[in-house]
Amino acid sequence: MKPSDESGVKINTEANNQDLTAMSEELVIGRASAGDQEAFSLLYERYVTRIYNYIYYRTGNPYEAEDLTSRVFHRALNHIHHYNNRGVPFSAWLYRIAHNLVANWHRDNSRRNEVPLDDQPGLTFRAELPEHSLVTNQELENLLRVIRKLPAERQQLLILKFVEGMSNAEIAVIMMRSEGAIKSLYHRILLTLRDDLTNADQGS
Repeated sequence: MKPSDESGVKINTEANNQDLTAMSEELVIGRASAGDQEAFSLLYERYVTRIYNYIYYRTGNPYEAEDLTSRVFHRALNHIHHYNNRGVPFSAWLYRIAHNLVANWHRDNSRRNEVPLDDQPGLTFRAELPEHSLVTNQELENLLRVIRKLPAERQQLLILKFVEGMSNAEIAVIMMRSEGAIKSLYHRILLTLRDDLTNADQGS
C-alpha cells in the first residue's frame, strides 16, 4: 500500500536537501503538514505495520485490515495539516483514527470473523504476559479466542499492551483515559482472562 496521490496535497518543492531520516519526527511531521509527500511517506513506512497489526487483530480479517489501514493513512494524509502535538504523539493520533474506523467497521458487520491461528501473518506478542507465563504455544489459540470475545475497549487495551508492547502511560494517551484508569482496567481484564482460560482448559 502507498499513500494516495489523489488527495490534492501540494508537494513542497522548496524543501532543503537534508536527509529526512536524520530529522526528528517533529520536523518530519512539520514537513508532511506543509505538503511534503516524501515526509509523509516516511511516516507511513514507520507506522504502517503497527497500524495494520492493530487493525488485523481487531477485525480478524486480513483483507479488511489492509483496506482499513489504507483508509487510516489516507485520512491522516488529508488531515495532517490539522495535527498539532498537544501532548498526543503522532502514533497515538494514528491509533485513534484506526480505532474509530474499526469501531465503524464493527457497527457495519454484525459477525466478527475468527481467523485460525496458523493464518495470522506475523503477529506476535511483543510484551511478556504477567506473572506466570500465561501464554504458551498450546494456550495461545485459546487466549486469542477469549480476547476476541471481550468488549472492544478491553480488546484494544490488550492489543496495545501485548501486541504493540506499550506502557500504561502510552495506552492512556491513545484511549484518552488516565494512567490509573488503564491500570485498573488492565487488572480487571487479567482476572477475566484467567477465569475464561481456566474454563476453556477444563472444557477442552
